[in-house]
Amino acid sequence: MPAPLNTFKKALAEGDTLFGCWMSMAEGYTAEIMGGAGFDWLLIDGEHSPNDIRSIRDQMVALKGSASHPVVRVPIGETWIIKQVLDVGAQSVLVPMVETADQARALVRACRYPPNGTRGVGYAVGRVSDFGQMENYGPTADEQICLLVQVENKTGLDNLDEILAVEGVDGVFIGPADLSASMGYLGQTMHPDMVATILDALKRISDAGKAPGILTTDDGMIQSSLDAGAQFVAVAMDIALLLNTGKATAAKWKSHAS
Repeated sequence: MPAPLNTFKKALAEGDTLFGCWMSMAEGYTAEIMGGAGFDWLLIDGEHSPNDIRSIRDQMVALKGSASHPVVRVPIGETWIIKQVLDVGAQSVLVPMVETADQARALVRACRYPPNGTRGVGYAVGRVSDFGQMENYGPTADEQICLLVQVENKTGLDNLDEILAVEGVDGVFIGPADLSASMGYLGQTMHPDMVATILDALKRISDAGKAPGILTTDDGMIQSSLDAGAQFVAVAMDIALLLNTGKATAAKWKSHAS
């Protein structure tokens, strides 16, 4: 039995537009709930959320029967953590703070088995191969891994064309918050200069034949990003959904009572 088809990677390669949600609650129970919400993909955040490899695994298990494809963001672009998230079943990985083509090439190798890469061969005891029951996993795994890199500072933006030329990078995600801070607009992701910079980057990514991605909850920016070619777009965050709905409900009934 070969590695399962990565439907997310296939859809991006075919030019489809996929809408996702950021998951920061670091709980399998929440992931299971979000898996029934109807998003095309769900981002399990290992960078800015209290996740470890066990909680990432738990969320992967919770999403096993879901139509929403799990994408795992690792905290840093290191081979050891990429190896771990792949072994617990991730097929699509998002790596933050990618600044150079050399870094991108190293990440490609971290996602591939020897002789084409540096990924450790331990799938026989991993969840990824159904604990050794998927006999042909190893030889078929590489082509089903989707590597997404984040360009989110001025250095990365300056090197964007070189990063886009790296074979094996499937998509490039623009991180508006960090990029804005790097360019002197901390907390001002919707500043006109930043909007223009972000949209230009998305178009360059699309023109290079890679899948462009972004996270934004602003309706206007979502549409502008789609117009610029964005294909994997996170349009919501689980924490914001919970908080905003909670605040609105509390305010509604407190106002009604008064």
